[in-house]
Amino acid sequence: MLWVIQAIGLTSNPRKDLPPVVDDVSFEAHAGRVTALLGTPGAGKTTALRLMLELQQGRGITYFRGRPLHRIAHPSREVGVLLGDVPGHPARTVRGQLRMLCAAAGVPVRRADEVLEVVGLVSLRDERLSTLSRGMDRRLGLACALLADPHTLVLDAPADGLSAREGRWLHGLLRAHATQGGTVLFTTDDPREAAQTADQVVTLEAGRLVADQEAADFARTRLRPRVAVRSPHAARLGALLAKEARTGQRSVEIVREDGNRLSVYGSTCADVGETAFRHGILVHQLADETGDMGAAPDTQPTAPPPRPAGSLESEDLSPLPPPSVSARRPVRCVRCATSCAALPESAPATSPRLPC
Repeated sequence: MLWVIQAIGLTSNPRKDLPPVVDDVSFEAHAGRVTALLGTPGAGKTTALRLMLELQQGRGITYFRGRPLHRIAHPSREVGVLLGDVPGHPARTVRGQLRMLCAAAGVPVRRADEVLEVVGLVSLRDERLSTLSRGMDRRLGLACALLADPHTLVLDAPADGLSAREGRWLHGLLRAHATQGGTVLFTTDDPREAAQTADQVVTLEAGRLVADQEAADFARTRLRPRVAVRSPHAARLGALLAKEARTGQRSVEIVREDGNRLSVYGSTCADVGETAFRHGILVHQLADETGDMGAAPDTQPTAPPPRPAGSLESEDLSPLPPPSVSARRPVRCVRCATSCAALPESAPATSPRLPC
């Protein structure tokens, strides 16, 4: 299999009296595949990306199709980056930010309008950067990175700040990019997102690589399969399942979630459904799920935090376009623009891919 990203021995400079944030991390990401870099907050995911992109000093080297970033003549054609917020003056408009980057990178200014359509921000093209929510800022960042339609996408927490609908759209975008032969590397702290979106999952703990697995192997060995149950008689059903497990000497764990939901570990949909049927218990949901590293805590819905007056959220936008792959345009990259232009989170792509 052809590797496109090859990270070798990534190690950050040690801090005073503290171990390095990233310590001897090596992995590969392949063309036509989505790779997830998974870890809890503080595991070293962002630092690893910064080392790969030569934005932070340390040891190790990363090759993008056989060349380190500083030896690529036009980096923005090769690597599109989402790393932090979009850098720009708060009074600048969305369209103005993209046009400025077009000029810096040598891209025709019409490309700004093309990528605005790709990420579904056409209706907000005249809004100022200071009015954008977190999710919208990241979508703008994705538009910035897609100006040159790079072969490789390196995305730091691309789903951060997105709604569930936008998250599903982002999943489609990443899969579409990989299907067209591109390479995608993204970070996440959500094992379910990694298992559902990626083909390969690279796991970091405390700055060290602890696993590099196919997504199917990851889901089987590092996630806890469960049966998700929703019933108005959840307590009674849970008691019956526990009694049957004890009688049959089976290891089954039943976790009562909020209200009428159960998570059943160590059983199957068929077994749970048969128990409910035998005892005449109404069931509203019964599904096999993966992606839970442990029992889900009891949670109650909370109101979203207030947003600043005048800020724009996802609901202010027109519907997201269907995910596809953005058209490539030859670009002359300015290094700082390449490093700074972050990929925003929800970016549909509607134009056909053209060769560089």
